[in-house]
Amino acid sequence: MSKISIVDLEVHFHIGVPRQERVRAQRLLLSVDMIHDFAPAAAADRVSKTIDYFKVAQRLLRLGDGRSWKLIEKLATDVADLVLREFCAASVTVTVKKFPIPQARYVAVSLTKTRPTAGKLKGSSSESP
Repeated sequence: MSKISIVDLEVHFHIGVPRQERVRAQRLLLSVDMIHDFAPAAAADRVSKTIDYFKVAQRLLRLGDGRSWKLIEKLATDVADLVLREFCAASVTVTVKKFPIPQARYVAVSLTKTRPTAGKLKGSSSESP
């Protein structure tokens, strides 16, 4: 498999545990590594045969519209779920960077999620009835 990456996409989302921290949108950086076989796209030289990273970035930029989060862990989970659901990556790793501590460059969380296989979604139990 191959990897498509969006590194440090700057977004401004309402996030923070105390409500007053969520009043103003805060600068965050999102990095998304999408595992996807892009060999068919490379062979055909067609964006329609791969994950369109521009569309992913545009969707992520709009993710915060009308929303807020308390935890960057929840935001990372929501981003990973969106990428798996809407862009068909085999797996995705999301890193969210936040800048709440002046003495640190940033704080970050990272999360990797994998698309469930069809066999695991339906009737994957090994138990007999």
